[in-house]
Amino acid sequence: MAQKIVTVFTDDLTGKESDAVQTHTFSLDGVNYEIDLASENYDKLFDALAPFIDSGRKTGRAKVSRGSRRGAVDGPSAEELRAWARENNYQVNDRGRVPASIREAYEKAH
Repeated sequence: MAQKIVTVFTDDLTGKESDAVQTHTFSLDGVNYEIDLASENYDKLFDALAPFIDSGRKTGRAKVSRGSRRGAVDGPSAEELRAWARENNYQVNDRGRVPASIREAYEKAH
């Protein structure tokens, strides 16, 4: 059976779908937030925060999650790893994170 997965990116502020939507993070009072915005709405957010950013003090960069929704991934996709694992008699779940042991075995084989 073939499957096709379609990812739809939606601006959290307007609800409009767009390929230009990106995830942005910010923090306030020790709480981290993520919001998906098209560029024009990100500009609105940045303009609204600009006076506070200009007057505030930097405390260093926040740690950025490496598991971003649209980040480029080095190596095979999870689907490719699962297919390879099944062909090589590994047990792997249909969903969730592919175990590191399977990724390592794939890398050794290639």
